[in-house]
Amino acid sequence: MEYTYLGRSGLKVSRLCLGTMNFGVDTDEKESFRIMDAAIDAGINFFDTANVYGGKDNRGLTEEIIGRWFAQGNGRREKTVLATKVYGGMYSVDGPNADGGLSAYKIRRHLEESLRRLQTDHVELYQMHHSDLNVTWEELWEAFQVQVYQGKIGYVGSSNFAGWQIAKAQESAKARNFFGLVSEQHKYSLLCRLPELEVLPAAINYGIGVVAWSPLDGGLLGSALNPQPGSRRTANQQKRVEQLRPQLEAFSKLSKELGESEANVALAWTLSHPALTAPIIGPRTLAQFEESLRVTDIKLSEEVLKQLDGIFPGPGGVAPQAYAW
Repeated sequence: MEYTYLGRSGLKVSRLCLGTMNFGVDTDEKESFRIMDAAIDAGINFFDTANVYGGKDNRGLTEEIIGRWFAQGNGRREKTVLATKVYGGMYSVDGPNADGGLSAYKIRRHLEESLRRLQTDHVELYQMHHSDLNVTWEELWEAFQVQVYQGKIGYVGSSNFAGWQIAKAQESAKARNFFGLVSEQHKYSLLCRLPELEVLPAAINYGIGVVAWSPLDGGLLGSALNPQPGSRRTANQQKRVEQLRPQLEAFSKLSKELGESEANVALAWTLSHPALTAPIIGPRTLAQFEESLRVTDIKLSEEVLKQLDGIFPGPGGVAPQAYAW
């Protein structure tokens, strides 16, 4: 396994991040344990979860599964760089503060609940799952500073932030002599390249590591043309497959020429961008997890990268040079 620093921090993380959103939903607890054990054995130390994972009626279940896995001991917690998130409504309180959003109140309360479910006294990375335009950075940074000083979180990350929000967050943190954001988790794939305009350049400028969520775009860059037995696809997903069929067929052909699966080529492509720390892999089964392990061994040549640009064109560069005179 390859490792890199998380943004400008001194924290080293694996170049594949284990996503746990399926745990407790499509993946039962026993299989979830097997996947996490295999991840540690393979050298993956970066685990990502969120307080709302577990399904609509079981929010928090995924964190509970991870907590029970930690409770087995054998150094599991010590070997894991743990990341979780805050924003979504947990409905553990009544009234207007039960809904999703950010505030000092939510950060304190939801962090305590996550730590209880995870059976740990700290998380290495605490991420804002989304931006909240109704709260100021003065409030947010004060709330996060308290948790950092108390040792309950190591670093603060963001997710789904615009480039200008990253800039505003960092300038506000700098004014407080605070480290600020260390990472941004963002949707990024061959089928979603808009972040190349402003988010990725902003992250590079501020020394923020980018973690790509949905790097296979909901499986479209995996086995969309030849779905695996038991896989489910909505009418909208099937419609999108048909719309993208020429591109997906060209991508499948190129992957076969490389002797690699479509999913692994798509994941390797995300890793080729200098802003990327790691893509999130979200296996439902141990077999899916094991298939993705060779991603860090795949090095795409400049010629292959150009071919992929031809199949899945990006925005053409960074803003505003990509569209201005």
